[in-house]
Order: sequence, then structure tokens, then C-alpha cells
Amino acid sequence: MTTAPWRDRALPPSDRVADLLSRMTLKEKTAQLYGVWVGAGTDGDGVAPHQDQMNADYDWDELITHGLGQLTRPFGTAPVEAAAGARSLAAAQRTIAAASRFGIPAMAHEECLAGFTAWGATAYPVPLAWGASFDPALVEEMARHIGRDLRTVGVHQGLAPVLDVVRDPRWGRVEETIGEDPYLVGTIGAAYVRGLESAGIVATLKHFAGYASSAGARNLAPVRAGVREFGDVTLPPFEMALREGGARSVMAAYNETDGVPATADARLLTELLRETWGFTGTVVSDYFGVDFLRTLHRVAAGSADAAHAALAAGVDVELPTLDCYGDPLVTAVEEGRIPEEVVDRAARRVLLQKCELGLLDEDWQPEVPESVDLDSAENRALARRLAEQSVVLLADPEATLPLSPDARIAVVGPRATDPLAMLGCYSFPSHVGVQHPDIPMGVDIPTVLDALRTELPDAKVTFAEGCGVDTADTSGFEEAVARATEADVCVAVLGDRSGLFGRGTSGEGCDVADLELPGVQGALLDALLATGVPVVLVLLTGRPYALGRWHDRLAATVQAFFPGEEGGPALAGVLSGRVNPSGRLPVSVPRGPGGQPWTYLQPPLGLAGDVSSLDPTPLYPFGHGRSYTSFAWEDFTDGGDLPTDGSLDLGLTVRNTGERAGTEVVQLYLHDPVASVTRPDVRLVGYHRVDLAPGEAARVRFRFHADLSSFTDAHGRRIVEPGDLELRVAASSADVRHTVRLRLSGETRVLDGTRRLRCESEAH
Repeated sequence: MTTAPWRDRALPPSDRVADLLSRMTLKEKTAQLYGVWVGAGTDGDGVAPHQDQMNADYDWDELITHGLGQLTRPFGTAPVEAAAGARSLAAAQRTIAAASRFGIPAMAHEECLAGFTAWGATAYPVPLAWGASFDPALVEEMARHIGRDLRTVGVHQGLAPVLDVVRDPRWGRVEETIGEDPYLVGTIGAAYVRGLESAGIVATLKHFAGYASSAGARNLAPVRAGVREFGDVTLPPFEMALREGGARSVMAAYNETDGVPATADARLLTELLRETWGFTGTVVSDYFGVDFLRTLHRVAAGSADAAHAALAAGVDVELPTLDCYGDPLVTAVEEGRIPEEVVDRAARRVLLQKCELGLLDEDWQPEVPESVDLDSAENRALARRLAEQSVVLLADPEATLPLSPDARIAVVGPRATDPLAMLGCYSFPSHVGVQHPDIPMGVDIPTVLDALRTELPDAKVTFAEGCGVDTADTSGFEEAVARATEADVCVAVLGDRSGLFGRGTSGEGCDVADLELPGVQGALLDALLATGVPVVLVLLTGRPYALGRWHDRLAATVQAFFPGEEGGPALAGVLSGRVNPSGRLPVSVPRGPGGQPWTYLQPPLGLAGDVSSLDPTPLYPFGHGRSYTSFAWEDFTDGGDLPTDGSLDLGLTVRNTGERAGTEVVQLYLHDPVASVTRPDVRLVGYHRVDLAPGEAARVRFRFHADLSSFTDAHGRRIVEPGDLELRVAASSADVRHTVRLRLSGETRVLDGTRRLRCESEAH
């Protein structure tokens, strides 16, 4: 028997796919362009379509005779034990392959924002905590572990990372982002992509593009960002994750910008993404995003029109299930209303990716592992390290921390005893598990109270909840005050409950009007402070909250952004002193709840001044974080002149002058005194973590290239402009330790898409 060319691994993938497409009917081609939302059977027999309004009315057995592009979240739909889920997925893949003429299995995708969103899988810290770590290498290692777990059970594609840059912290999905600075988001996001892709998983960048710039911080609201905000804030993290991370998929965002929905934006998805950046992978829709062109955006009169608009713009795959790319598309093509070329283009991209994954090979067989442990000891140790590195000590003015090992400690607050206080909305227990209250959580998540009692066995630790997360009930205040009065120190554990679409105080669709602590938690904190007992505030949140009302009355303030299943022990370690905090703020902490809800990337008119009675200066700036030890910065490199296409090295020596080991995060900011368009007063262009023993010193070096000063000019071009610059070596965006003055000489350079994106750094 002669092997068809499309099965021949010796041929180039493009030739194989061209041969396959020439043999396929229209229905077989369109079948590769949509997913079906399924759930894996707990008995291991197979998957079944998700039985609710999310799936259209179709016959599964008939559907798969034409093939199938994607299986949507077989593990992330309902609780299923990992080994049984892997058997079910493998059985389903065999059924899909056997049902169609060409025997091509589907790609299976899952959410993996803070770990594999599956029952029993490790719940890692959320992306905002990755940003707080300022540690791309550790994030890459985490992503590699996540990718291995996905691959082990038969998943091919992960819908992560989120590369939206925070523009307004009232937005509910801040917890899913890496922070408010595009360089931090890009470097951490690219590291996550490298880790996931190194495990053979297709990483999917989302949400492309502008989703976080929504008006009024409302989920899925219009975006009114201009060309320069897109060019200098929104797009750079995606470019970095594609060029340096190697992501093979991009998810089109829900939002519309200046009247054009991203899902129908050919300038974004084709001209920029493919023609300018050279992307060759697949573009998938956000869930229901194609049909939203009809229902929410109202730029399509029907399902076929929505399919045409999305395909023409460059959306290759409709997720999570078929609404528009199924029969409506087929009928419209057959009637000549949609050119078949747009179907062929998308099918070619999908099949090329399947070819890369080995799914077109004649000997392909689904692998079924004998046993699966999605929450291994190695995973948990990694989750603990990242949690520990992400905790930010905001303030400790009287050295109240670390706590005395035999202290009387009153732990108060609604986040102290709830395991879900550690998790974001895309962790399985918060995302899916809450719909199955009779099913165990699947992973062990120590609470802050339990972890603190374990950490300090000789301390006398009492507890009172005080209030709920977002209720108006103050009846628990009396007991909380009584416990605090009896103690040497009160640890108030406050914050968010993550959820979806209004079922939480943080998370997708959980946007807020201001940055006041939820419910009556602020009033509880006032009552505790009135006792005169030192109060240590521990925040477990998905966004920053305004703390100006308490900052000069608190004994210490510790911030954790949903630190994952090992977050309780990590926080207890910081409170006890076992862990020297090294986290730095990936988002500014505002002074007042009315917010000045903006970020540190402000041009001169966005800063405090005499022309307005509102002062936007944050209480704690981007990049801020304290340590239990001290550091001296010395021997700085001076500046000089360099051409607009040149680079220079600058450095400093960092010395640990304290009595315990610690980590300093050296940050490099750019200030452009005069430019042809307004520029942020400062913006991050480099950073480096330095671990030092007591008395130890290290030389930190940065290689700054003139490309890192580039910006979008008045004509929409990315340029390097000659003139004076300042590089500020700093411990935060507001704590500058040394200024290096430079002068860029030569002509204005227009960059062509091959610019330097990263400021390389090292320490030794």
C-alpha cells in the first residue's frame, strides 16, 4: 500500500498539507476550524459534549465524520481524576480518527493561567504574583512543569499567558495580568511561553489586543486607546513573547478599538501580526468571540457574516464550540457569498500546526499514561518557591516583623481560614470546583491560620473571622476586637474572593467602582487599630487596594497576589522570618480609593501638579518592596554618548550590609527629558535579581541598546530619536539611586521590526 504524500514525514510540512487540502471536501476543511466543548468521562470511556447552552444543537456522531479541529477543555469542564481523564481523551481521539476519512485527531486545549486548570493539578500563584517575583527564570521553570503535565494527559494547547498590561486596577482581570509595565509583562510573559513551548505545548497569547484598556475598567467595554498607547504599551509584550518566546498561537480579544472589534480587525491580525511580525501560527477566537460580532458588536447580520468577517481578518479557529464556522459557513461558501480561499487559508494553518504536533503521521496513536500525578512534590516545591518570591513587604516601620516565635498572636479576618483565598478565578477549585460543592477540592491548600500555627508552634495563636469578604455584617467585630486585645500582635488577613462574572470581588467580570477594600473589611481594620495593639496587615488580593487611610498606623503591611496552593506556608514564612521577602510591586498601590485609577506610566500632565486638586501619586510605587536586610549600592558606571544604533554597558556594585541573606532587585528606568511626542516620565527598561549572603557583594551589569529608547512617533512609526536621555538605576520607579546621563547622536532611526527588545543583564 502506497502512503499518501500528506502522511510522508520525509516531505516538508507545507507539501504534506497542500496534498491533504487538495483531497478534502469543504465540510472536511471547515471541520478543522472549530472546537467542541466536551467533558472527559470519569470512567475513562471517552468525552461527551458539554450539555448546556454553550453547545449548539448537533449530532456528535455525525459531526465527527468530517473530522474535528479542537476539543475544548476535556479536563476543565468538570472534576475528573487525571488518569481517567487521559484514558477518556485517548478513547475520544481514537473515535474521532476512526470516524473520518483521513483519520486526523483533534487538538485538545486547556486553560493553564496559573497551572493546569484540572481537578487535582497544582494551583500555582497567579500571573500578578509572577510579576511580583521579577524572576523570569523561575516562571519559565513553572511553565515547563505545567506543560509537562498537560502533555502527559494528551493536551496539545494551553490558553496562556495573558499579556494584557494593566491600565486601570479596578478591572476585574488584573489578577490574570503580570503587571502595569510592558517591559515586565513582556519579559515574564516570554519566559512563560518558552517554558510551555519547551514541553511541546502550543502557547496561546491573549488577549490580542487592547482588552485591558477598556473604558471605565469594565469587562468587555470599548477601548479608546490611541495609536501610541497601542504601539508603546499594549503591543510590546506580544511582540516579545512571539519573537523571544516562540508562541505558536494568538487569541483574538473580545474588545473593539475605535469601532473595530479585534476579531474582525485585519490590520491587527493579518497586517501587523503576520506581515510585519512574521507570525506563522494559528489565531483562535476568544470563547464565543466570532458570534459576538453578531450578538454584541452588531457588525454582522448573521452567523455566516460573522464567520466571513473573522476569517477574512485572520481568525483561523472558532472556540469554544461551533456557532459560525459550521453549517452557516459551509452554506455561505456553497452559495458563493464567502470565497473558499479564506477557508483554505485557515485550514492550511491549522493543519500545519497539527503536522508539527505529529497528528498527521500515519503511526500516530494517543499515549495513555499508566499513572498521573498532577500535583507532584516537585510541583509543590516550585509553587512554594514562586509564592515565597512573590510576597511583597510593603512596610515594616517599627520592625514588628518577623514575629516573635512565642508571641501571643490574634489572627483576624475573612481570608485567614479559607483555602480559596489563595487562588485566582482560573484555578480549578475557583473556576469549576465551586459548581461541585460535594467533590473534594483535589489539592491540599493550607490556610494562613493553619500555616502560621505550623510555622510558630510555640506561639499562642487565636482566631476570629470578624466579617465576611464582601458583606455589610459587622456582628463579628466584637469578638475580633476581643481577640486582638488579648494579643501581643494582631495579624489581619484581608482581601478578595476570586470568582467569575460578579460572583467574586476579583476575577473575570468582577470589576469594581473604586479601590476600597471589599465589604466592611476597612471598618474591621479601623476597629482593630483602635485597640492600640500592633496590627500587621496581610492582603490576599487580585488587585491593589487603596491603603492611604491606614499606612501610618499599621505595624507592618504584607501584600500577596493570590499566591497559590503553597501561599499559606509562604506567607507564614515571611511573617516568621524564615523567608526574607523579595517581592516587588508589579502594580502601584494607590493612596485613595477614588483611585486616580491609572498606572505609573504617566507623561508630565499625568503627574501631580498645581493645575488639579487631585494628586495621583501612589502610596507605594511600581517596583517597591522591602527586605529584612539592608543593601548598599555603590561604584556606579557613568554615562556618555552613543549613536542611535549603539549600546553601552553600565553597572553598579550591590552589597548586603545586613545580618541575613536577602535578595535585591535592581531596576533600570528610562527618562526622556525632551521628545517629539509626550513620553512617560519614567518607564522600566531592565531589571536584575541579586541573591546575596550577609556581607557579600556582586557587580550588576546592564547592556542598554538605543532601541530600548524607541517609541511611536506622531506618524505612527517606531523611531529612535537623537537627544538627551537619563537612565535611572533604582530600587523602585520612585526610589532612584543613581542617574546615568546619555546623549544619542546621529539621525532619527525608523525601526523595521528587528529591534532589540531586551536589556541584557548579569551579576557576578
